Amino acid sequence: MELNADFSKRVVIRPEDYHWRPSPAKGVERMMLDRIGEEVARATTIVRFAPNSQFDAHTHGGGEEFLVLQGVFSDEHADYPVGSYVRNPIGTAHTPHIGPEGATILVKLCQFDAADTEQKAVATQAAAFEEVAPGLCQLLVHDVPGERVRIVRFAPGTRLGPHAHRGGEEVYVIEGRLQDEHGSYPAGSWIRSPDGSGHAPFSDDGCLLYIKTGHLPAVADGSRAAE
Repeated sequence: MELNADFSKRVVIRPEDYHWRPSPAKGVERMMLDRIGEEVARATTIVRFAPNSQFDAHTHGGGEEFLVLQGVFSDEHADYPVGSYVRNPIGTAHTPHIGPEGATILVKLCQFDAADTEQKAVATQAAAFEEVAPGLCQLLVHDVPGERVRIVRFAPGTRLGPHAHRGGEEVYVIEGRLQDEHGSYPAGSWIRSPDGSGHAPFSDDGCLLYIKTGHLPAVADGSRAAE
């Protein structure tokens, strides 16, 4: 299966575009954002767990990164409430289970560099953000060659100047509404912009974003963009 597999093209998916699909596990549904492969795939997905659902034990052959959007996601290692940012590198394993309130996560699979072996969990809602520009605060949650991940908060009325993204940019709108010269993106929107693309983002009402940069290849064969 190939879905939005051409990384040289910009992709925008808003909540009204969602199409939930059942997974092999009972009570677990998926909204696929991009995918290369079948059940084991390089994939970016919103996964929705029904209350008291569970997933079989599994190993992450290509690594797993996720952000908890709603509810509490749990495994044998810990409980991860809303705002938890978790990285499970290549070779790690767990058995997810969900409590009575259910959970929704944004998850990226099979996208780890073999040298990126740090396992971590960051409680982003309790962390201190750094002000990097007037009206703009960020929390850097992961930074390695070829990949930088931040949680970014725009205060209402914040505007940034035009800039380009070497290695591309991927954005998920957690709260509020992001805007730029290309359009408006409410909470739940996912935007993937290719290597070298640019924009001038702003937010009239304020927003909270997951942003990953530097990780997108210039072609669709899975190779990284040139440094």
